[in-house]
Amino acid sequence: MTHTQHFPAEDGARLAYRDDGAGLPLLCLPGLTRSLADFDYLIPHLPPLRLIRMDYRGRGESAWTGPATYTVEQEGKDALRILDHLGVAKAAILGTSRGGLIGMVLGAVARDRVLGLCLNDVGPEIARDGLARISDYVGRNPAGGTVAGYADRLSRSPGFDGVPMTRWLDEARKLAVETPDGLRLPYDPALREAFLAAFDGPPVDLWPLFDALAGLPLALIRGANSDLLTPETAQKMRARRPDMRFAEVPARAHIPFLDEPEAVALIRSFLKGLA
Repeated sequence: MTHTQHFPAEDGARLAYRDDGAGLPLLCLPGLTRSLADFDYLIPHLPPLRLIRMDYRGRGESAWTGPATYTVEQEGKDALRILDHLGVAKAAILGTSRGGLIGMVLGAVARDRVLGLCLNDVGPEIARDGLARISDYVGRNPAGGTVAGYADRLSRSPGFDGVPMTRWLDEARKLAVETPDGLRLPYDPALREAFLAAFDGPPVDLWPLFDALAGLPLALIRGANSDLLTPETAQKMRARRPDMRFAEVPARAHIPFLDEPEAVALIRSFLKGLA
């Protein structure tokens, strides 16, 4: 695997990415507070392809540019910018949570750049309970004092069964930085302002965005215990797109890790359909 590199966004912000392999380009877009390391668990299970991952502005190793820029619209522009930077005309997109929303935007407004879209536990209706849970922690330093303590807290996350502590330790290391003064966030705490502005704002109907994906190859992964993507929303998505590949991952809430057998099989099938 290559080391992390950087490219300039349109406003000059220095954004981090990794570009590995050759073949079908797969652009992986992580969750709201996460980084390109979100896809580490999946990598060993992927077929040979060109894997492109990025840190959104304000996250991971990308520049902090302020809450007004931490929007799906801006992050979508940054995603197109990295494709331009790498000379990639079209890419498949795998979007986890927030990344899936960005993927839907790109599929609707930049259709000529998207080969297909695989959504990880997200859709055009986002359950309010799931958003409320995220609002409790986004932008706040993790509790637990140490990475090990935080991993222990994560291991009690409702809806996840049979996950070994080694995985929760890996997650804790991705989601927190241990310092002499306790744990701190690996992203700009001002992301909380951007999230709450959207959370408290008027509801947005995203179904037209989903319907605009008509004809684009689609796949959907749902955690069976997800509080963000309800069974009803997943069923409505499948009714509107009977051709959409679908897998439900048992013993997982929001979000599946993507190395579960059900997730791996769906992603490989999705990619094979594009090749």
